[in-house]
Amino acid sequence: MKKSIWLLAIILITIACKDTKEDTPANFTLTGSIKGLKKGTLYLKKIKDTSFTILDSIALYNNAAFTLKATLEEPEVLYLYLDKLDNNVYNDFLAFFAEPGTATVHTKLQKFRESARITGAKNQTKFNEYRTMKKRFDMEHLRLMNINYEAHKQNDLPKLQETEKAFKSNAIRKYLYTVNFAVSNKHLEIAPYIILSEIPDAGIKYLDTVMNVLGPNVSRSKYGKELRLHIQSKKVALKANMSKE
Repeated sequence: MKKSIWLLAIILITIACKDTKEDTPANFTLTGSIKGLKKGTLYLKKIKDTSFTILDSIALYNNAAFTLKATLEEPEVLYLYLDKLDNNVYNDFLAFFAEPGTATVHTKLQKFRESARITGAKNQTKFNEYRTMKKRFDMEHLRLMNINYEAHKQNDLPKLQETEKAFKSNAIRKYLYTVNFAVSNKHLEIAPYIILSEIPDAGIKYLDTVMNVLGPNVSRSKYGKELRLHIQSKKVALKANMSKE
């Protein structure tokens, strides 16, 4: 009897899963290629409740081309995860902005993330634009780290002070650029996302500036809601700290 009930439950779950899949057909298609890949599995994932959920996957054998599909309710960041089947726990992944429609990713096995060329809708176009500028800030930070390292070795105090100022200046420029970028793209979901992912520790004044200019649809989007909650939590923490003083 118990066995029959168990089998019935499995059948009902299977039917429910099939019905759900039929009721929500894929509205997003990702195509692309991975040059140099001989064997591996490519996963399309999203973050749900702080953990990764697999949306689609494909096994690749001597075939660099792929097609993956997903059902999206709104524009959001998805992740391509490449398991090269080489027992390396540090497999490759890259993030991109997806929205109903199509997108393409062309990359290489070597430098999977760095060599990726991603095309998509408006949010991805702006994501590419931001990343290009962010790379400049990152390269400047790396350059200053090398200078700072040499200054430490030589105990060069004036150079250390100089690089410390340069570090702060570079960080401030990145913050201001990110805020201005978000404000300039207030009608796209990339705006709140870029704030949350790049400068979540920005001052409340800057966070409020972005939140207050977001378009109605963006304000109600996944990242718009997350930004609002993030600001509220920062304000609560600030108020609590002030009450202790």
